[in-house]
Amino acid sequence: MERFADGTAQVSTTVETGRAAEGGSPAPRKRRRRWLAWTVAALLALWAVIRVAGMEAGSFVTQLMTVTPIGAGLAALTAILSLLRRNRPAALAAALVCAVMVSVVTPRAFSAEQPPAKGAPLRVLSVNLFGRGDAQTVVDLVRRFDVEVFSALELTPAEVERLDAAGLKQLLPYRVLQAEFGATGSGIFSKHPVTELTGLFTPIGHNMPAAAVALPGGGKVEFVAIHPNPPLGRMEAEWKASLRALPPAAPSAIRVLAGDFNASLDHRAFRDLLDRGYVDAADQVGKGLIPTWPNGRSMPPIISIDHILADRRVAVNRVEIVDVPRTDHRGVFAELRLP
Repeated sequence: MERFADGTAQVSTTVETGRAAEGGSPAPRKRRRRWLAWTVAALLALWAVIRVAGMEAGSFVTQLMTVTPIGAGLAALTAILSLLRRNRPAALAAALVCAVMVSVVTPRAFSAEQPPAKGAPLRVLSVNLFGRGDAQTVVDLVRRFDVEVFSALELTPAEVERLDAAGLKQLLPYRVLQAEFGATGSGIFSKHPVTELTGLFTPIGHNMPAAAVALPGGGKVEFVAIHPNPPLGRMEAEWKASLRALPPAAPSAIRVLAGDFNASLDHRAFRDLLDRGYVDAADQVGKGLIPTWPNGRSMPPIISIDHILADRRVAVNRVEIVDVPRTDHRGVFAELRLP
């Protein structure tokens, strides 16, 4: 009986030793999970600090800022998972980070107070055509929204021909075009007479034509088609310089900047541009969180980099984010009311 008892004890010990060798002790696993939660919370906290302080620098961090709304969701998920694993300190830290990120992104989902503008309406459409956007869809949008000024980015000579063949020539006969092969071409199409503006600013990146649009009744709007290079790699410094070079709002003129800014409201450089006298049309009407890129791919759009900016004295009545087949950007339509 003693040998049986000893044998049993020996076998039991061997089994337990095997189990420990297979799965490891629960304590180290728990410590690893805690360290992982704290690491994620710390990285998210650094992200939030950079975003709030506007300290982004370098290509990677600058691109990361574009998905700050997703970062808020990641912080919320980290807080929930940490709480479920009873790591309350990490859960609290992640929840605080989430609160900070939410505080900077959620205002875009609510309409802002509008200035008392009582002037003429101005209906604007902006689309990065990717050189091959469906011309008929664009013309249908122009007709449906009664567009008066159309900012076309990545505009090729062949695309101009397709647009005119689809009927744009009759709807928007006046234009200032700098169409080119590839991504550099841009253009302004208008329902009203236009005069090209030279010397307004020095474009950095793609072509960015500017025009004075003569409105019925004697009014005038200065309009610029915007398309800097994206902040990829060494172009990040050029991208910042391009946004700094754009013309500020001016007391002597009403200006509208429309296009693919390759920037979001989470970029310091873009917010600095707004601080020079502009409002983001989508942000003004609570649609600033609707993403515009990439479109028409297996993944849905995740970032908002296409914008219509207007002088702060301009009221924004309506904004629509629209789909155009065969381009990787969604278009932006805005109905403005001039002062």
